[in-house]
Amino acid sequence: MQKITSKTVESVIDFLQKAIHGRGFKQAVVGLSGGIDSAVVALLCKKALGENIKAIFMPSLSSSESSITDSLALCKQFDIAYEIIPIKNFDKVFCEEYPNHTALTRGNFCARMRMATLYHVAAMENRLVIGTSNKTELMLGYGTIFGDLACAINPVGNFYKMQIYQFARLLGVPQEIINKPPSADLYAGQSDEKELGYSYAQIDMFLESYEECSGDKTRLMQYPRDMLTNLISRIERNAFKRVLPEIFNPQNA
Repeated sequence: MQKITSKTVESVIDFLQKAIHGRGFKQAVVGLSGGIDSAVVALLCKKALGENIKAIFMPSLSSSESSITDSLALCKQFDIAYEIIPIKNFDKVFCEEYPNHTALTRGNFCARMRMATLYHVAAMENRLVIGTSNKTELMLGYGTIFGDLACAINPVGNFYKMQIYQFARLLGVPQEIINKPPSADLYAGQSDEKELGYSYAQIDMFLESYEECSGDKTRLMQYPRDMLTNLISRIERNAFKRVLPEIFNPQNA
């Protein structure tokens, strides 16, 4: 796995500047969750755009208190403009209108309300929405389609989760955020690694091997059978999240 260095950071900053300006924009917006991925992206954007980056916090009814306090601390420490736009009312109405909801469907709804909010801010202020999903999440499809997976530009989509920690240390992300158990904060007590069944360090090692095996799954037999089955199943089952919607071509009829 590639080691993240200051040169890598500079390359990502250069990418952001060219990608944003190349689309005719000067400003961007990013959703802050209080987690490490969005913190890293916010700081990369700050270095790339200066005062032209804005962070949005969008707490739901089940958001943890630390998701706001850690996000506020990050923005104040690095002088990032921010706005708090709660989605609690959307969350409440969803729960009332769909009493048979599950924690997952409610979490997905909130993820989509957050993205709708980011795109509203982007449209009103002529900004681009910057994504925060890392390569580990994208490969596993561990995210909400048209929710947190949606964006105009994603500067960290080719970096595994463990590489995000390297970015965080180089950028000076507060230790409180780095040490926090990874969570999408979709519902109270939610934990990424608990849901996935393995640590991110284990998952990243497997995913790197998976990419290198070129479809020859016999080369993955070094991993426990349950990991092999569960992670490959996730990758294949969620592959549709990584591509544009398929459109019928009448020429093939």
